[in-house]
Amino acid sequence: METLLGKTLSELQEVALRAGLPKFAGKQMARWLYLRRVTSFDQMTDISHKGREALKALYIIGRHAPVREALSDDGTRKYLFEVNNGQSRSYIESVYIPDNERATLCVSTQAGCKMGCRFCMTGTLGFHGHLSAADILNQILYFDNLTNIVLMGEGEPMDNIDNVLRALEIMKADYGCAWSPKRITVSTVGIPAMKRFVEESECHLAVSMHNPFACERALIMPAEKIMSITEVVKLLKHYDWTHQRRVSFEYICWKGLNDTPRHANELLRLLKGLHCRINLIRFHEGVDRQFPASNEQQMEWMRDYLTEKGLTTTIRRSRGEDILAACGMLVNSLSN
Repeated sequence: METLLGKTLSELQEVALRAGLPKFAGKQMARWLYLRRVTSFDQMTDISHKGREALKALYIIGRHAPVREALSDDGTRKYLFEVNNGQSRSYIESVYIPDNERATLCVSTQAGCKMGCRFCMTGTLGFHGHLSAADILNQILYFDNLTNIVLMGEGEPMDNIDNVLRALEIMKADYGCAWSPKRITVSTVGIPAMKRFVEESECHLAVSMHNPFACERALIMPAEKIMSITEVVKLLKHYDWTHQRRVSFEYICWKGLNDTPRHANELLRLLKGLHCRINLIRFHEGVDRQFPASNEQQMEWMRDYLTEKGLTTTIRRSRGEDILAACGMLVNSLSN
């Protein structure tokens, strides 16, 4: 049956009419779905019993709890959700990251991933389907104390652009969750659909770069052959990143492979004129030892050198490595 979760206000108004309800019942349903986060029609108490029964005959809510969870020593929690990708069911993982007054949720947008980055464990899952807007929202609505959302879990968000934009519309809308786009960041390896995201969304953007040299990046990231990092940066320079939204570049550091002065200077050249920041990320060597991790001293040198030259650079703290919840480590281990 068709789900209500993931429908926009105008679509919910059509649902109301189809169920023999007045059009304004669509707004009531939106409030119940996105603000009060109900899991059953019986909780929609300002809709008549007859109307609720009519809705039950035609739709399901689309909410479901995770089937399993794991707790890291650092307080990070990982959750396993079951999703329906049309003809089959599969699993995806989400990561809840508490940090003092902040609570960030790392959300998946696909089951598995087809980008094939050589250093990423998630890529070893293969691709098992796009998540619907309902499946994306279901991860978020399970939590009631979030301050930030990052679409950086399983999958490439821009490869599922229709459902991602639909979910973001509902997240930001007054009839929906009323989130500020300043609290939402969406990641990408850099593919052509990114242009549509930049023009149709006000959320922050994080680009997985990992190497500023196109020829070297292509060896570890097949998406470089679809849209080069040079093309990505050139496109982003056409937009304003100085006020309501920001663009950042994610940069996993590998010893001798991308943490040298040569790479630092190429980063400065490539990103000159673009208001952005670099997030340096420690690599988890347990993933694949053919990529040796940079040591802390070299990462600090790179951070300080780039920042001194005018390119704001930070080192992002890793969380949840012991439960395979850190960057690039989501492999649905909880399903085993």
